[in-house]
Amino acid sequence: MKKKQFIKATTGGTALLLAAATLAACGSAPDKGSSSGSDEPTTDYLPCMVSDAGGFDDHSFNQLGYEGLEQAKDELGADWKTVESNSENDYKPNIDSLVAAGCNTIVTVGFALSAATVEAAKANPDIDFVLIDDAADNDFNGKVDAPNIKPLLYNTAQAAFLAGYAAADYSKTGVVGTYGGQPYPTVTIFMDGYKQGVDYYDQENDANVKVVGFEGGDKGAFTGGFEANEKATTTAKSILDQDADVIMPVGGPIYQGALTAIKDSGKDIALIGVDADFYETDPDTQPYVLTSVLKNMKQSVYETILAAGKGDFDPTAYVGTLENDGVGIAPFHNFEDKVSPDLQGKLDDVKQGIIDGSIPVKSYLD
Repeated sequence: MKKKQFIKATTGGTALLLAAATLAACGSAPDKGSSSGSDEPTTDYLPCMVSDAGGFDDHSFNQLGYEGLEQAKDELGADWKTVESNSENDYKPNIDSLVAAGCNTIVTVGFALSAATVEAAKANPDIDFVLIDDAADNDFNGKVDAPNIKPLLYNTAQAAFLAGYAAADYSKTGVVGTYGGQPYPTVTIFMDGYKQGVDYYDQENDANVKVVGFEGGDKGAFTGGFEANEKATTTAKSILDQDADVIMPVGGPIYQGALTAIKDSGKDIALIGVDADFYETDPDTQPYVLTSVLKNMKQSVYETILAAGKGDFDPTAYVGTLENDGVGIAPFHNFEDKVSPDLQGKLDDVKQGIIDGSIPVKSYLD
């Protein structure tokens, strides 16, 4: 990731001093970057982005959105503004700061920003909003909260199904696990798809691999947030203590708690990443990561901003699937020689079955 300096939100309500008094409120000032290859922008179009509490350097969800915005603004020759959030208290003031800064399109990263995004979109119908991972009450039949919001959604249950199948095939103990940050649909969609994949493996291979940490719905192991804190580590340890030798943490930085638990265990345990390919985004995971469940957020954000910058903003909801390459799973990387030789071929068959509908995968996006 090309690094830049982000201005963190101030949760206590004290803002950084800015020339524009309208931005000197709680939350933080947007950070402005210049277009690649030029000191001056070649367009007046100004795309902007607000992170959720994970921050743009989370090696996952926010980072992918940031990279998509960066790629689009470079191609457009535009300036940009980004602002990070430290907590949910920052979402509304951070969005408001970008409205005041004159942004043409504002991308809000994460379902937690949905309410604040809808409020801002209704109050500012001339600004285009892009909401990642929440439908903003778009029922896909014409009913929408605000006609200037484009939801970017990802049916990760399909990709997680493949990861669950792979985990079950790889497991030596016959136990695999998962846990999440909070039981939001955009979290449990991974866990549910993962469990369905394990169940399908058992059905097709006359096996009895067990999933711990998730029973379905909101019943499972959750840390209560999305921070890489002690609770993330202890929750992961509770999964490993049940003899799981594959674990999939769902919730941005909480995977770091699983990584700590794996290292402390001294056991041969595999990690499954989510959102991004952890092998690529966080080299510290390379000895442990079996595969990752991917959201192609970078591409969908890039395409959306590029179109908006050219005057072709389309508020129609986007849903990433296996068929349109909006979701998928990463290569096995260092585990290539550790998995069954025929596993990839089986996964290819399962993927095709999901695409053609012969293998059903349930998710809230249905």
